[in-house]
Amino acid sequence: MEKVISMVHGSGGQATGELIHEVFAAEFDNETLDLMEDSAVVKGGSRIAITTDSFVVTPVEFKGGDIGRLCVCGTVNDLLMRGAEPKYLTCGAILEEGASVDQLKRVIHSMAETAREAGVQIVAGDTKVIEGSGGIYINTTGVGTVPKDRDISSGNAEAGDVILVSGTMGDHHAAILSERMNIETDIQSDNAPLGEMVGNLLAAGIRVHTLRDVTRGGLATVLKELAEAAGKQFVLEEEAVPVTPKVRDFCGMLGLDPIYMGNEGKLAAIVDREDAENALEIIRHSRYGKDAAVIGRVEDGEPGRLVMKTGIGGERVLGVLQGEGLPRIC
Repeated sequence: MEKVISMVHGSGGQATGELIHEVFAAEFDNETLDLMEDSAVVKGGSRIAITTDSFVVTPVEFKGGDIGRLCVCGTVNDLLMRGAEPKYLTCGAILEEGASVDQLKRVIHSMAETAREAGVQIVAGDTKVIEGSGGIYINTTGVGTVPKDRDISSGNAEAGDVILVSGTMGDHHAAILSERMNIETDIQSDNAPLGEMVGNLLAAGIRVHTLRDVTRGGLATVLKELAEAAGKQFVLEEEAVPVTPKVRDFCGMLGLDPIYMGNEGKLAAIVDREDAENALEIIRHSRYGKDAAVIGRVEDGEPGRLVMKTGIGGERVLGVLQGEGLPRIC
């Protein structure tokens, strides 16, 4: 097989078959995918959660991850935020002519490893080749089952609830931006599947009202949207929001605000006040949650208002991200 992608790989002929079998099928091997049918038939349930996402990050490989790991984490985490148990993924790869086959193999291997970590099977896929300059893009669709008695939703936050985050803010955004700008740092992406963390919370009986992964738009955008959905006021404590010194210094150098910078392995959880301390300990003892913190509370104040209590005793009213939060981080 050629060492770079060419238009013949999208023809549907021998070259396409070789690409699929040598790169994708070799990594995603399972009894459902191996049938190579036009659609996958899998076991289901009475309540199904479905999500889809497309990943166009540049660079394709970055400190701490790559587009293969990123697409699994992003899709699986979206399912988890509704309390679903992720089961299956599809993989649609759009390859530009000139893409490196060796790089593609690394990305797909990473995708397969992350799927195994997350406990999901990749059961269907598609590959297209287009003219271009060597880019790799991936679309994933995720399917999970939701237990009938589970109700986790953006509108469920109640007055008195406590707001937690599972770790430091802005890591993924800073990792991608530093590589795009050729700034030498050792900041690594936090891209990670959060199934163990969410599973531990639910298994312990924590009254989880709302979950949301903190991705594009950052923490402020996510919580502003949740406050509006719940019709409540959210109050944050600025000094409680965890940010690594490296990311804080990076933001200071470029004039960025870490609460508007995205992650790909962190969540915000809104839980019953009586469960907050237990929830914090559970998250901290879960994989990827060691830097978890309580950062705020839900009140009956002005519906949809998000306010941050600053370190000098003032108040900062927060809205959603305005303009383009460059670079594209997923």
